[in-house]
Amino acid sequence: MSTNGFRTYNGDGRHRVIVTRPLPGDRWLDILTAASLRVDVWTGVLTPDSKLLRGYMLPCCDGVIGQLTEAWDESSFFLLEKAGCRVYSNYAVGYDNVDIEAATAHGIAVGNTPGVLTDTTAELACALTLASARRIAEADRFVRAGSFSGWSPTLLLGNLLARKTVGVIGMGRIGYAYARIMTGGFRTNLLYYDIRKNCDIERYVARFNRFLVQDKKPPVVCTRAESVDELLANADIVSIHVSLDEDTCRMIGKRELALMKEDAVLVNTSRGSILDEKALVCHCRTHPRFLAGLDVYENEPNRAPGLDSLDNVVLLPHLGSATRWTRESMATIAALNVTGILRGLPVWPDPENVLTFLGSVPPAAVPSIVNGHELGLPIYTVSP
Repeated sequence: MSTNGFRTYNGDGRHRVIVTRPLPGDRWLDILTAASLRVDVWTGVLTPDSKLLRGYMLPCCDGVIGQLTEAWDESSFFLLEKAGCRVYSNYAVGYDNVDIEAATAHGIAVGNTPGVLTDTTAELACALTLASARRIAEADRFVRAGSFSGWSPTLLLGNLLARKTVGVIGMGRIGYAYARIMTGGFRTNLLYYDIRKNCDIERYVARFNRFLVQDKKPPVVCTRAESVDELLANADIVSIHVSLDEDTCRMIGKRELALMKEDAVLVNTSRGSILDEKALVCHCRTHPRFLAGLDVYENEPNRAPGLDSLDNVVLLPHLGSATRWTRESMATIAALNVTGILRGLPVWPDPENVLTFLGSVPPAAVPSIVNGHELGLPIYTVSP
């Protein structure tokens, strides 16, 4: 049944859940309906207007699965509490679009979907690195325009990756996975910046170096930079993997870009607001050998004027998690977050390791709640 842009499933369900965008796969919907939930899914191509969405929450809404592109603020959670809502799950690992303090104040658990995006996003960062360094998108346009008349020694020369220095800003899960691919696949040296030393990546490089030495190949170097400035000045490739907060907003601007090498490659698959797009446009115009690959933007879906016309920038439409397995797994985790809270289940203690929830019989727990401690929710005890 479809009304007012929403399609309803299991209309006789005892609780009501709103899903703000159609999600891939079927399992998430099966999970919700099997829990005797009425599910109202917005069927439009774009997220519903906030006024329409908030009006649709009333008079009754027990849970919501929403998107990173939506702002869930104090007024949203005030209405959700008024509607009887107990849980909101972000269909994303990040949740900078959610006012966690407001949700907590209104007694609403906030879920996210970690643990299933790591490899997918790291692989895309590698793809953007290659596409930028070897000018793949520009070359594709060149051929399609009928400009290719034969091989030339100077045609579309790009950058070699092997044995170069990769700089990773933010050595969390995705940064770690990206660093492993780049060092293991291209034997790049690694320079990383993080507020904490990452012993795992340093141990990995040490093990990899033992293999290289046995294979009579020179080892790679792994160094933790003292500052972002040090990393920017010394890396041939820079990939950003930090979360968005007050400290990281526009952390890469005109001054920082000027520190980078003339032919450096800059990749951002994290959050658009970490990078000053207008500054990037100016830098790429005046530094034609500088290369960039972007999957996210400051004001999505809009981009800074002039960005689209730059041949030395590769642009993607926010595809970091866009593999079928990952997006369907995210939907499954989001649905289990909602059903778990509504069933009164305890919270899983290690949300980075949620693959067990993708099996045929998931644990009797809620996969990932970011404010569970603040709400005093019970923690699931994992059997030894």
